[in-house]
Amino acid sequence: MNPTLRTISELQALRQSLRRSRDETRPTIAICAGTGCLACGAPDVVEAFKRESQNLKLDGKLEIRATGCHGFCERGPLVLIRPEMICYINVIPEDVPEILNSTVLQGRIIDRLLYEDPITKARIVHEHDIPFYKFQNRLVFGSNGKIDPKKIDDYIAIGGYESLEKVLSSMKREEVIEIVKRSGLRGRGGGGFQTGLKWESCRKAKGREKFVICNADEGDPGAYMDRSLLEGNPHSVIEGMIIGAYAIESEEGYVYVRNEYPLAVENLTLAIEQAKQYGLLGQNILGSGLNFNIKINRGGGAFVCGESTALMASLEGRVGEPRAKYIHTVEQGLWDQPTNLNNVETWANVPIIIREGAEWYASLGTEGSKGTKIFSLVGKINNTGLVEVEMGITLRKIIFEIGGGIPGGKRFKAVQTGGPSGGCLPESLLDLPVDFDRLQEAGSMMGSGGMIVMDEENCMVDMARYFVQFLQEESCGKCTPCREGLDQMAEILNRICEGRGKSEDLNLLQELSQTMIDTSLCGLGLTAPNPVLSTLRYFREEYEAHIREKRCPARFCKHLISFSINPEKCTGCAACVKVCPVEAITGERKKVHQLDGEKCIKCRGCYEACKFEAVSIQ
Repeated sequence: MNPTLRTISELQALRQSLRRSRDETRPTIAICAGTGCLACGAPDVVEAFKRESQNLKLDGKLEIRATGCHGFCERGPLVLIRPEMICYINVIPEDVPEILNSTVLQGRIIDRLLYEDPITKARIVHEHDIPFYKFQNRLVFGSNGKIDPKKIDDYIAIGGYESLEKVLSSMKREEVIEIVKRSGLRGRGGGGFQTGLKWESCRKAKGREKFVICNADEGDPGAYMDRSLLEGNPHSVIEGMIIGAYAIESEEGYVYVRNEYPLAVENLTLAIEQAKQYGLLGQNILGSGLNFNIKINRGGGAFVCGESTALMASLEGRVGEPRAKYIHTVEQGLWDQPTNLNNVETWANVPIIIREGAEWYASLGTEGSKGTKIFSLVGKINNTGLVEVEMGITLRKIIFEIGGGIPGGKRFKAVQTGGPSGGCLPESLLDLPVDFDRLQEAGSMMGSGGMIVMDEENCMVDMARYFVQFLQEESCGKCTPCREGLDQMAEILNRICEGRGKSEDLNLLQELSQTMIDTSLCGLGLTAPNPVLSTLRYFREEYEAHIREKRCPARFCKHLISFSINPEKCTGCAACVKVCPVEAITGERKKVHQLDGEKCIKCRGCYEACKFEAVSIQ
């Protein structure tokens, strides 16, 4: 039977009891059970640990914990052995008996399961020594690997809801807002607005009721920070929302989450039910007089519903379309009542700020961007995953020290930050400090935290086309500048990639971009030109090569390249024949093969399959 906590002292007593029963010196196996590791077989690894520990009669001597995402998604399933912090990667069920017998019982390290540094080839034993983790500062994300997200007791035991205790027992609403203001916390959903100022405006706004919303409609390609926080530590978000509700005097909250996040919805639903059972949500929370409940609403998959007013329209059951911003949502938001909306990561920062203090939090980061930020590091990068770093860190450190550089020894070309509306930044800006203001000055943006790395084989004109086409499909079509502007941009970029571009197209792209920035209704249209403007700014020579020379420097655009087989390098291995979907390659085994250019559809299959570099692109 779960306890109903009626007072703050009862919650404190429960925490003390949980901490006494949670022996941190006892061996603990923490298996990453985030979506990425689940897809790699983590459930079978968890079951193997449970089964084998019973066989070895380790009950009571060993704790096995399925946790949220550890971040190092490239190397899952991940297993972390506490308290030594031994990190094993790419673990499969067959490895489990050896891990328990050798490492847990005898203290021997299994070399083949350790991370290998790609440069020094050294095997690294401890998680904190692996470069991917070594240079991070995981204030928000670090608890993911310490708790089972399905157990509220785990969260309480590591200090969960302590900040709520502090707020309800000793702080006035104005004091809470003042601490958030002094901390310098800015919204992590993309806008970067000062969180404390938003709370203050919402508190002062007039209305019959006020609402608190968590924006978990994470729609950027390659971004999954919010998903992993909701999956791995949902109570941190709930606690932040309760504190926010207290500060602005709200009694009703909503989490608007993508329907494509089933595990996040499952864990969040369970967390809300547990919080209600413990008396942390509902009426008269911990005897303080605060009433607050949270409901979950699943989005329909529209990217534009990540925009605040479109999200609120969707919550109301209307078409998810934005409205003009001359009326602020803190004054007239959901059902025309004052509404405070922040994203998942912003809410998860709030308990940390209350616990550690505004001055401590403000000491992290840069002058205009405080604290840490979680980024989704994906693309042409050795160490794919989620990284949490202090604001002001350089792109170079993220990509080459944490990310491990570019695979296959290829040259770095660009990084796109801020999701599909972000800009593509070149090698010359690798030493740029990452914060809200510097990224914007460079023609990009922080966004929600997507970071896509590109190498020498990425065509920057094609990348601009890809993001514009994505935004074209996701635009709600309500305002003419965004709807027609994206259509025209996509048409021009298609023309250039197909070798039909004209010199005047570049000026036309600039003019279209400026018109959209000046006249679009919402943030989608206002920032949509960023991929085009940034690639024109930093990679203009690639546009000119496509137009004037009918050549793609990256040898990517199908209409501007051709494939051939070098007879001096071809060994007749037939690897290219096997992968060609249109039988454009012929030849006998161990003899030079031929490629029919008329049949070739330029799928690059033969190029990627050939181990002897006999297939070339012109």
